[in-house]
Amino acid sequence: MTDDLKTNEPDYYTRDGDQGRTMLGAHGAMAKQDSRVAAHAQCDEANASISVAMALGIGQDDIIRTLSSVQNDLFDLAADLKVPTTDTDTAIVRIVPGHIERLERAIGHYAQDASDLSGLVLPGGTVASSLLSQARAVVRRAERAIWTAIEEHPNSSNPLTAQYMNRLSSLLFVLARGANAEHGDVTWSPGLSVVPPEGSTDMDAVL
Repeated sequence: MTDDLKTNEPDYYTRDGDQGRTMLGAHGAMAKQDSRVAAHAQCDEANASISVAMALGIGQDDIIRTLSSVQNDLFDLAADLKVPTTDTDTAIVRIVPGHIERLERAIGHYAQDASDLSGLVLPGGTVASSLLSQARAVVRRAERAIWTAIEEHPNSSNPLTAQYMNRLSSLLFVLARGANAEHGDVTWSPGLSVVPPEGSTDMDAVL
């Protein structure tokens, strides 16, 4: 292939990250394992996990609209993470109390359809509930990553980003419970596999 032909190829990659460094918005170039890069990346993963739940498991239009709005919020959040709070000129958007308050209203609304909010239920049941539970776990991991970045860089981080993820995990929990309203949840039974129910045989315990 000639050099002329190469210049006409689409630029699918830059190779800029081949040495373990990347650009994170107004933060500039930093190591890919920097806590701020990790927080940004895990928010991207959380958004992707929500998209899977929306595409494969959820049939209610109102929940789809709610989660579509959440996905837009997560882009707001990612944009916030890319600009230090000390930089007042570069930020396109910040996570503000209104973002969190809207999630809290959604939690209150969808909690009316949830059958068990004790937290003592096993993930699973319907496809929708399973995928929402998985998305919740990913969001919780992203929240922890953000708190790590905030702890390491308290003077340039917005704590509302972590608080938003905390409320989002609660919303996904409530939605997962609601998705099992007709199917029914499976309640956690401590030590179930090693304490045979009364009247069961030894073989029952093995199985």
